[in-house]
Amino acid sequence: MSRVIGRRALLLFAASLIALAGCGSSKPAAPPTVKTATIGGLGTVLVNGQGYTLYMFVPDARRGVTCTGACAGTWPPLKTAAGKTAQAAGGADAALFGADQSPDGSTVVTYNKWPLYTYAADINPGDVVGQALDLNGGYWYVMQPDGTPLVPHGSPPIPAS
Repeated sequence: MSRVIGRRALLLFAASLIALAGCGSSKPAAPPTVKTATIGGLGTVLVNGQGYTLYMFVPDARRGVTCTGACAGTWPPLKTAAGKTAQAAGGADAALFGADQSPDGSTVVTYNKWPLYTYAADINPGDVVGQALDLNGGYWYVMQPDGTPLVPHGSPPIPAS
């Protein structure tokens, strides 16, 4: 009897691992929306369709996604389906959208060639906890509608790419 119970437990454990493995691999069905929002103290910045602030990562250097693994857990990239880009709303400029293939194989939305990310510590739409934060190997800045990062006075400048 204990062998049967042990076998069932093992099968349940294996099934739950398979289910969990599938959770993170889903691809967005429709392109995400990027729009603008006015955030106190910062002005007008880019946000996703749910109103969460969008950031760029200085080490990406407008060349491609460098935030992967644990970094991407903290700074989830704005993903889209392969061959798709984001939809512009509000003051977002559709001409600045693009896409970049992440090292994990997913497709990440770019804006003026900067891959876009949200920040896990931004609990509510409009939060900007990640602004000018030095974390995961570089600085993070919110994106402005003109395609430039919002670098506060006194923060390290963005190297020319």
